[in-house]
Amino acid sequence: MLKLFKIVAILEGVSYLVLFANMLFVKNSNPELYKTLLFPIGMAHGLLFIGYIILSIMLKIELSWNWKKFGIIAIASVIPFGTFYVEKKYLSTSTN
Repeated sequence: MLKLFKIVAILEGVSYLVLFANMLFVKNSNPELYKTLLFPIGMAHGLLFIGYIILSIMLKIELSWNWKKFGIIAIASVIPFGTFYVEKKYLSTSTN
């Protein structure tokens, strides 16, 4: 399950950055394209976010993470580049 969580973490981080890019760059240059892309990108990001949180709860139980580690991993999903940091620092070995 850890491998699945790593994949979801990376995809969630990428979708977050794509959503930001759509809001920052596309919105000002092409408002029609922005409106067209907003729903599918937002939906994908939302589903990945929910999957990330559910999988982190499941892994907390399975791997007996302490509350501090779980909190950092959960909070990282709302910070840009946070999931990449978590994947590198906390998920590189499952014994941390």
